[in-house]
This record gives sequence, structure tokens and C-alpha cells, in this order.
Amino acid sequence: MARRVILIAATVGMFLSVLALARMGQDQGQSLLYAGLDPRTAGDVVAALDQAGVVYAVQGDSIYVDTAQRDALRMQLAAQGLPATGGAGYELLDGLSGFGTTSQMFDAAYWRAKEGELARTVLAMPNVRSARVHIAQGSASAFQRDRRMSASVTVTMGSGSLTPDQADALRHLVASAVGSLRPEDIAVIDSVAGLIPSSLNDLSGGRGDSRAEEIKQNVERLLAARVGPGRAVVEVSVDVVRDRESITERTIDPEGRVAISTDTEEKSDSATDGQQGVTVASNLPEGDGAAGSGGNSQSSQSRERVNFEVSQTQREVLREPGAIRRLTVAVLVDGQRMTAEDGTSTWQPRTEEELTDLRELVSSAAGLDEARGDVLTLKSMEFLPPTVEGEVAEASLMNLFGPIDTMSAIQIAVLGLVSLLLGLFVVRPLLAQSRATEAAAAPTPFALPGPNDAPSPALTGEISDGFDLPSMPIINFDEAAMLGEKPDDPVSRLRRLIDERQTESLEILRNWMEKEEERS
Repeated sequence: MARRVILIAATVGMFLSVLALARMGQDQGQSLLYAGLDPRTAGDVVAALDQAGVVYAVQGDSIYVDTAQRDALRMQLAAQGLPATGGAGYELLDGLSGFGTTSQMFDAAYWRAKEGELARTVLAMPNVRSARVHIAQGSASAFQRDRRMSASVTVTMGSGSLTPDQADALRHLVASAVGSLRPEDIAVIDSVAGLIPSSLNDLSGGRGDSRAEEIKQNVERLLAARVGPGRAVVEVSVDVVRDRESITERTIDPEGRVAISTDTEEKSDSATDGQQGVTVASNLPEGDGAAGSGGNSQSSQSRERVNFEVSQTQREVLREPGAIRRLTVAVLVDGQRMTAEDGTSTWQPRTEEELTDLRELVSSAAGLDEARGDVLTLKSMEFLPPTVEGEVAEASLMNLFGPIDTMSAIQIAVLGLVSLLLGLFVVRPLLAQSRATEAAAAPTPFALPGPNDAPSPALTGEISDGFDLPSMPIINFDEAAMLGEKPDDPVSRLRRLIDERQTESLEILRNWMEKEEERS
């Protein structure tokens, strides 16, 4: 009975193990629903899941649900406005009423709504986990002429850090949304990498690197069409202007004058004096000097005024940083492999004519200007073969099954090992022992002697001291003891043996009768 119980338990355990393996094979496991939420938002999401009766698991700041229900749950939570992305937006203005709302309160709510809307837009970018936007309007002084606004954007990435290009995009986004804000006055801060430098304040760095990369790609693409891909190496160095310069120029041309107005004035004056003048003659007694003539005067005046406008030229030049000051291009080209008749391969440099043609092509593609001081160096040298390190990783059969969960694989392996151990060391020995017991309990058929076989001594009917038993398997005739019954008496046992072995019994009795007849 103990063996039967062990066999049944092992069979049931093995069946349950196989059932668990099949269940785990069909189960897709749990997937990430949301991660990196603030505690208040995560609490709202968990409360919504509890209300919907969804089984979930919380690990740190991550919420995991069943893979088959993940997408549907995200849609259901989005319909409920969960999780709340960023701060409150323009809905803040809906709560303001005309009664009791001052202009200061409205301005504060407006800028707060603006910051919330910008934070929501930033969160729409891929791999952005959280974002905050702050806008400073500057001091509201009546005696301050220029009020410069500034802003700051703080971003937390899900993985990695914010790139300078993404930071510039955020600066232009905030500046365009606010209107009176310049991109140079916006600071973008990554919670991991810190302050992201802007290429707007120093245009030399960004433009120089981008131009060098663009020229390099153009030259490599041009050379690959002639010498083959991977057989030309191009390096470009761009020296850009880093200074901002403002030039105001005013030129006056004295020869280029134009009369714009003429003013002419003429004046004449004449006068006659008829009164006798007092002289010495008029004082004589005879009065000879009394008679005299009067005085006569006349004057004339002319004046002309001409106004001229002098020709002049005024020019104001503002030079921003980023202009190319000098361009240097270095090109290394591989030679040609020549195969001889005996199969040997030799390297030969390219001819001067071909190098001259390549130099002209590279100069045109890079936009070199010799007057500016640009330099081009083109050489033909042998390329060394690449050093092979390790083996090439090829796609294996495991890649066809996609990503495998480590814990699920370990659980499946443990269950498979338990099932194998149960089958080998419990079920198999019990089955083997049961078959051996049945074989031992089965009656062995008695083989009759053949015509050519020597007669057995037991069939002669004589009992002697030198009687040898034939080579027969030992048979336990005590079937009553085997079956758990009470033992029979010798007569019953003899009768049962005669019934089972009638042929042998008849042969023995015939021998006995023949012996008796001979004796008589």
C-alpha cells in the first residue's frame, strides 16, 4: 500500500509540474504600466486600479500589470485623465471670476497656466519623464526702460541625458510660446547632466562642427564613387570666427555736392540834401558865401546765398560669430592592388594624374578658397588590414524567440528539473519494481520432455537415495500464503497439484503400476 501511495503521489506531482510548465508557457507575465510618477499621481493611478479590480505589482516607483491588459488599462486611465502630465494648464483660468479678481491675480494665474502648458508640451517628447518650466518677467519698475524676461526648463530623462540639439529645441519652443523672450535667455537643465550649454550664445562651436561634418560626408561620398567605399579617410578642420563685431562707416565725398537752394538779395539807396551848408563864406559881411548848392548821395548792395548738400555714405555692418576663417582638409587614399600572373598581389600608389584630378574634385566639393588661406593635403598610402579581435557575433536560434524574461526562464528550468527527477528516481523505479514482482508471482510453465531427451529419474517410479532433482526453477506452491489465505491440509494440496499437473501425475502412476506388475 505504501508503494501504491508513493506511486500515485509522484504521478500527481509530475502531472502538476507539467501543467505548471504549460501554464507558464502560455502566461505572458507582467509589463510596465507607468514609471517615474510623482507620489501623488502614482497614488491616483493605484486607486483607479484598485477600483477597477486589476491585479498589479509595485516595485519602487514602477507599476506592473498583466501584459495582456496593459494597453487597455492605459486607454482607460487616459480617459479618466490619469496620470496627470505636468502641472495645471489653461484650465486654471476657468476658475477665475470677474468678481474679486485683481489684475495681479489674473497675471499670476496666466503665467502659471503658461508654465503648465509648456511643461505638458515638453513631456510629449520621447524619453522625457518629468519637466518643469519657470518664467521670470523681471522687475516691474516704472523707471526701468528695458525689462528682459528669462526662463528656465528642468527636464528629467527616462534614460540617458538631454542632447544639445534637444536643449536648443526646448529654448526655441519656450521663446516662441512666450513671445517677448529670446532663446539666449533660457536655461535648460538636465537633472543628471546639469546645465546644457547652448550653441546660440557661441555660434562658433556648433556651426564649426556641423560644417566640418557636412564637408567630410560630401568628400567621402565623392571619393567612394572612385576609389571604393572604405578606401579613403577624410578629416576636416574648420577655423571659425568667434568674435562678434559691429562696424559703422560714414564716407563724405567733397566732389559730389548738389545745390539744394539759392537765395539772392539786392539793395540800392540814393539821397539828396537841399539845405545850405554852413561855411566860412556864409559868415562874411557881404554874404558871398550865402548862396550854395545842396548835397546828393547814392548807394547799391547785392547779396546771393547758395546751400549745397554734400554726398555721403553711411554703412553699419554687424558680423556674427560663425564665419569660416580658415579651412583645412586632409585626405588619405588607398592605392591599387595589382595581381601578377603567378597569383601574387602587390600594392601600387595611384598616379600623379589621378591624384591631381582627385585634388581638384575635393577642392570643389569642400569649397576651398586659396585667398582665405585654405589648405588641402591629399596623399596615397597603403592601408593596413584591420586587426581581427574575437569572433563575429552571428544571429542564433534564440533570437527568433525574442526577449526572454530571466526569472521566468529560471522558474521553467526548476520545474522541468523537478519533473525530470520525479520521473527518473521515483516513478521509474516503482514501475520497474512492480513489473519484477508481477514476473516473479506469475507461474512458470512446465516443459514436457522431448522424445530425444533422457528420461528423468523422477519418472521411473523408484525412490532412491541418489535421486537428483532436475534443473527446474523453484516454484512457491504455497499460493494460499501468497494470497494471504489460511494454509490447506496436505491432502487438499496434493489434490490441487494433481489437478494442475495431470500429465506428470498420470506418468508417475503408470510407472508405479508397471513396477507392481513386474514384482507380482
